[in-house]
Amino acid sequence: MSDSSGQTIKTELEKTQGRDLLTGRVYTNLNELVDKDLVHKGSKNGRTNEYSLTDEGCEAVETRRRWEKRYLKQTA
Repeated sequence: MSDSSGQTIKTELEKTQGRDLLTGRVYTNLNELVDKDLVHKGSKNGRTNEYSLTDEGCEAVETRRRWEKRYLKQTA
Protein backbone atom coordinates (compact mmCIF):
# COMPACT_ATOMS: atom_id res chain seq x y z
CA MET A 1 0.00 0.00 0.00
CA SER A 2 1.73 3.18 -1.15
CA ASP A 3 -0.57 5.55 0.77
CA SER A 4 -0.62 4.66 4.43
CA SER A 5 -3.08 7.29 5.66
CA GLY A 6 -5.74 6.26 8.14
CA GLN A 7 -8.45 6.68 5.50
CA THR A 8 -6.61 4.43 3.05
CA ILE A 9 -6.10 1.80 5.74
CA LYS A 10 -9.82 1.99 6.59
CA THR A 11 -10.76 1.54 2.92
CA GLU A 12 -8.46 -1.48 2.54
CA LEU A 13 -9.85 -3.06 5.71
CA GLU A 14 -13.41 -2.56 4.45
CA LYS A 15 -12.51 -4.27 1.16
CA THR A 16 -10.95 -7.28 2.87
CA GLN A 17 -13.71 -7.60 5.48
CA GLY A 18 -16.57 -6.88 3.10
CA ARG A 19 -18.27 -4.41 5.44
CA ASP A 20 -18.23 -0.77 6.47
CA LEU A 21 -16.14 0.20 9.48
CA LEU A 22 -16.62 3.13 11.82
CA THR A 23 -13.92 5.71 11.17
CA GLY A 24 -13.50 6.49 14.87
CA ARG A 25 -13.00 2.82 15.68
CA VAL A 26 -10.28 2.45 13.03
CA TYR A 27 -8.36 5.43 14.41
CA THR A 28 -8.80 4.17 17.98
CA ASN A 29 -7.34 0.82 16.94
CA LEU A 30 -4.46 2.49 15.08
CA ASN A 31 -3.67 4.59 18.16
CA GLU A 32 -3.67 1.45 20.33
CA LEU A 33 -1.13 -0.11 17.95
CA VAL A 34 0.96 3.07 18.19
CA ASP A 35 0.80 2.91 22.00
CA LYS A 36 2.06 -0.69 21.85
CA ASP A 37 4.95 0.38 19.57
CA LEU A 38 3.69 -1.88 16.78
CA VAL A 39 2.89 1.02 14.44
CA HIS A 40 4.60 4.38 13.93
CA LYS A 41 2.38 7.42 13.40
CA GLY A 42 3.88 10.32 11.48
CA SER A 43 2.69 13.45 9.75
CA LYS A 44 2.31 13.27 5.99
CA ASN A 45 1.61 16.91 5.21
CA GLY A 46 0.87 18.59 8.52
CA ARG A 47 -2.77 17.56 8.27
CA THR A 48 -2.82 13.87 7.39
CA ASN A 49 -1.27 11.15 9.53
CA GLU A 50 0.55 8.26 7.95
CA TYR A 51 1.17 4.91 9.57
CA SER A 52 3.90 2.31 9.18
CA LEU A 53 4.88 -0.88 10.97
CA THR A 54 7.72 -0.67 13.46
CA ASP A 55 10.28 -3.45 13.75
CA GLU A 56 8.19 -4.84 16.60
CA GLY A 57 5.09 -4.64 14.40
CA CYS A 58 6.80 -6.53 11.58
CA GLU A 59 7.90 -9.18 14.06
CA ALA A 60 4.33 -9.50 15.40
CA VAL A 61 2.97 -9.94 11.86
CA GLU A 62 5.55 -12.62 11.07
CA THR A 63 4.80 -14.41 14.34
CA ARG A 64 1.09 -14.39 13.50
CA ARG A 65 1.75 -15.69 9.98
CA ARG A 66 3.84 -18.56 11.34
CA TRP A 67 1.07 -19.40 13.83
CA GLU A 68 -1.58 -19.35 11.09
CA LYS A 69 0.53 -21.54 8.82
CA ARG A 70 1.01 -24.04 11.61
CA TYR A 71 -2.49 -24.16 13.10
CA LEU A 72 -5.00 -23.05 10.47
CA LYS A 73 -6.10 -25.16 7.56
CA GLN A 74 -5.23 -23.44 4.29
CA THR A 75 -7.90 -23.21 1.60
CA ALA A 76 -7.12 -22.68 -2.05
